[in-house]
Amino acid sequence: MEAQSSSGLSLSRKRRRESSNRETDEGEKLRKIPRCTVGLKHPAPFADELVPVDGKLYERVSMEEAKRGTQPERPVRVYADGIFDVFHSGHARALMQAKCLFPNTHLIVGVCSDDLTHTYKGFTVMNEDERYDAIRHCRYVDEVVRNAPWTLTPEFLTKHRIDFVAHDDIPYSSAGSDDVYKHIKEAGMFAPTQRTEGISTSDIITRIVRDYDVYVRRNLQRGYTAKELNVSFINEKKYHLQERVDKVKKKKHMLKEGKGRMLQAISPRQSPNSSPTREERSPSPPFRLPFFTKTSPPPSPPPHHSGARGYLISEDDDDEDDES
Repeated sequence: MEAQSSSGLSLSRKRRRESSNRETDEGEKLRKIPRCTVGLKHPAPFADELVPVDGKLYERVSMEEAKRGTQPERPVRVYADGIFDVFHSGHARALMQAKCLFPNTHLIVGVCSDDLTHTYKGFTVMNEDERYDAIRHCRYVDEVVRNAPWTLTPEFLTKHRIDFVAHDDIPYSSAGSDDVYKHIKEAGMFAPTQRTEGISTSDIITRIVRDYDVYVRRNLQRGYTAKELNVSFINEKKYHLQERVDKVKKKKHMLKEGKGRMLQAISPRQSPNSSPTREERSPSPPFRLPFFTKTSPPPSPPPHHSGARGYLISEDDDDEDDES
């Protein structure tokens, strides 16, 4: 019996092991490979500071292979470029979409220099070093390319071993071209992302220009000089005068509010609107002091009745009886 039971246990254990191995094999087939990413404790490295890879011929992966998932040692190299001036949530969302395009993605971000940007797009708020550093500290970025080209050439794509280029699908007309990503789309290397509505660098700059006086007065209060803000002597005095007037108005408003609260605290409360009117009230009983009320006279004694005569007997009648 013991031998049978032990053999039965061993068979059941073998079956469990075989079934668990099958489940793990199937799970490995269905399991998605985790995304390749740089540790979040350090900024992303610059491409020109990395050790060059071996001289093997770089073979691109197809869209189907990238979506299915590649080996951990062979991530899909996605490239996204831009100016990234006044880095905001719209930029971060676009890079997040580029990072999440495939299960195993290595995101390379190219940032254009000041000279190139000022030539083709216009003046920037942040200089190139500030923009490079902002991108390096975005959690979705694995590698940063400084002084990125305005138009992507085959030599650039081969040098950085790029598989796909991520950008929004709106045609980007610049540098004498209707769409600078047209040749990328024709080569099947384009991966579209979505723009975030309601936020852009131009929108932020528009807010600052619209509320220019508010921000100038704010920075003057914080210790910036008129020279640093490029404000003339007359405008500086005007802003200081406006600041004093606003302080006086604010003080008057506070005094008025304090006076109103004080009067509200002193004045008696009004009866509620739902209280009954004088006609609707029930009459209250009159109130009299107990010491000043008039006492009612004592009741007169009841008259004596004669049972024989059946009529009242007065004192005169008694006298007449005695005389008789």
